[in-house]
This record gives sequence, C-alpha cells and structure tokens, in this order.
Amino acid sequence: MENLKSFINQEIEDKILAPYAMRSRLSRLRKHPEEEHPYRGIYQRDRDRIIHSTAFRRLEYKTQVFVNHEGDHYRTRLTHTLEVAQIARSIARALRLNEDLVEAIALAHDLGHTPFGHSGEEILHTLMKNHGGFDHNLQGLRVVDYLEERYPNFQGLNLTWEVREGILKHTTKYDRGRKSDEANNSLLPLSYAGVSLEELEPNLPPLLETQVVDIADEIAYDNHDLDDGLNSKLLELKELQKIELWEKANVLVKKRYPNVEGKIERIQTIRTIIDLQVSDVITNSSRVLKEMNIKSIEDVRKNPQRIISFSREMENLRQPMREYLLNNLYRHYRVIRMADKAKRFIEELFHVYINRIEQLPPSARKRLAWEDPYRVVCDYIAGMTDRFALEEYKKLFDPFERV
Repeated sequence: MENLKSFINQEIEDKILAPYAMRSRLSRLRKHPEEEHPYRGIYQRDRDRIIHSTAFRRLEYKTQVFVNHEGDHYRTRLTHTLEVAQIARSIARALRLNEDLVEAIALAHDLGHTPFGHSGEEILHTLMKNHGGFDHNLQGLRVVDYLEERYPNFQGLNLTWEVREGILKHTTKYDRGRKSDEANNSLLPLSYAGVSLEELEPNLPPLLETQVVDIADEIAYDNHDLDDGLNSKLLELKELQKIELWEKANVLVKKRYPNVEGKIERIQTIRTIIDLQVSDVITNSSRVLKEMNIKSIEDVRKNPQRIISFSREMENLRQPMREYLLNNLYRHYRVIRMADKAKRFIEELFHVYINRIEQLPPSARKRLAWEDPYRVVCDYIAGMTDRFALEEYKKLFDPFERV
C-alpha cells in the first residue's frame, strides 16, 4: 500500500511539474535515513518540521527593520518569512516548480538571523572574527542540522538535502552588497563552525526552487519595508511619488479605484508594485528558460547564471526605489540609532558570557565539553529574540533587576 501511495504522489508530480522542477523521487534524501510518511511528501514533512521548530517560533520577536517595542504593526522576521513564502509559492506555481520544496526553503531561510536584524549579525561577525565568523545563512543551516533538539535518534531536524542546500545557497542582492569584504568572492565556504559543507556542493548552481525564494525575498523585503517606512513616518509619500515605479503602480490603482485615497490608496499601490514585480519575474523567467533551452535539472545545474530573474526594464525601475529605501529608511538617523544601540547590547552580553562562561544556562553550557566557548556563546546570543536579549541585558547590568 505504501509503495502505491508513493507511486501516486510521484505520478501527480510528473503530471503537474515542469521537466526542470525538482521531484521528490530525485531527492538525495536525509542525512539520517528515515521511513517516509505514506501520505505526506518529503518536502511537506520538511515544511512541517520547520514550522514546529523553536527557531521558527522565535522569529515572531526578531527584528525586520523596527525593534519589537517600536510598535505592534511593523513586520517582524516571522511575518516577513510568511510573506516571502506566499510570494514564492505564487511564482513557483506559475512556473510549475515544486511548491512544497519552495515553501520549505522560504520558511527556513531566516532561521539563522540574530536579534535586532542585520546589525546583530554584523556585530556577531566582528566578535567571532578569530573564531570562524558569523553568517545568518550558514547559521540557519547549523540550526536545522545541529542546534534544534526534537528527536531521539539524531540532532537537528534531519531535513532533506535539497532544503538544506536551499538554506546554504540562499542569497539576495542585499546580502551580496552588504558584505563588502566578500563582494568579489562568489564562492561559498567549505566549512562553518567546524562543520563541513562540502556534501552540499557549495559551488554547484542552486535549483530553480531556491532561486525563486531568493527573488521572493527581495520583493517582500523592498515592498514591505516601504509600507513600514511610511507607517513610521520615516518615509515621505511626496518623495515616493517622484519615483517611476511608484507612480506607475499608483496610476493603475487610480484607474481601478478612481475615488481611492489615503491609507487604502497607499496599501493598494504597494500591493500593485508587488504584483507588477511578481508578474515580471514569471514572464521574464519563462522567457529565459525557453531561450536557454532549459529542459532538466541537469541543465539548471550547469548554468551559473540566475534563471529566475527580473527583466532589465524592471531592474531599472526597481533601482531608484531601492536607493530611496537605502538612503531614507535604512540610513535614517533613528534606524541607525536603533542598530547602533543593538550592537552595544549584543557586544556587552557577549563579553559578559565569555568572561564568566558559568552565566550561560545549562542547556548551552553542556556543549562546552566539545565546542569552542566562543561558538557556544555566539549560538546562544544568535538564538535570542529581541525581547529576550533586552531582558537578559537588564538582568545582567541593572542592579535593581532580579537575575
């Protein structure tokens, strides 16, 4: 019966998926062999394991741009993750790619993020400079392979090779631009935190499903930061109206809803920008697939160029919007203050733990028997939510706070 169910699942995939999409039966499976479920596919199970993980739940209180206590209506790392998954699934369905695999990678893509967003990652990378560094993608892989504790027979979540590969190879233009010291090096490292990454073939071009998550992340990041920036009054609508992509979307909104104005107009304009970008990705990627004669996963793997991509026209439209966000939101003095304050919190916590390692809880201290104390402290801080990090800071530095 189980073989029949497995055959039926494979038959459905063969009917629905494009020839260049990843199929369950082609998976390199899991590091620790397991009997698969008769009703749920392997990537469905990966998705569910990610959703039930501790690291996933913590995303609710991790910063996207605005620290949690700034307000309840701003994006968190969790809501951002859900928005990426939603956009990625839409693109995957239109291109007939494996939606379950896309969703699993999307839901896992930020599991390695620190508290306080990218400022937390930057200070941890500095503090760990002589101890292997820190990278949120590689840390995400460490989370699912090692740090999560949920099963009796193995460490981590024991995800499939393809989902783990997707976490490792996830990258956006923002990531590539931010790490200026690595900007000219497109090669991924062969190890991280003492763990070999060679089994995931770091320099093999990623599957289309991973590429979809990468571009969905960019779409979600830009447009939802626009929304939060306007809500926070850090961005000005009159300045956005000078940007061609905003104006193009706003014209479409006005044509559809002639009497719309205020908050609804703004929301519908951002919604239309997302729709324009998603439609462009689908149309352009379909064209590239045809022009490159991509007919199999092997064809994808042999091509170093990103196949899932925006058209040149859309790239040109996006650039002024991205520059506006960079100069007026990410470099806004209030955001810089939040980021700089967050770095000080994390740096001081780090030094307190390193100088007196006994202050770590037993769950972290147990790994000191076989791991570098710096990596143990790094893992502990990286796993914190914004809220927990602030509470821990108060306990350790406020003389009137109970420890």
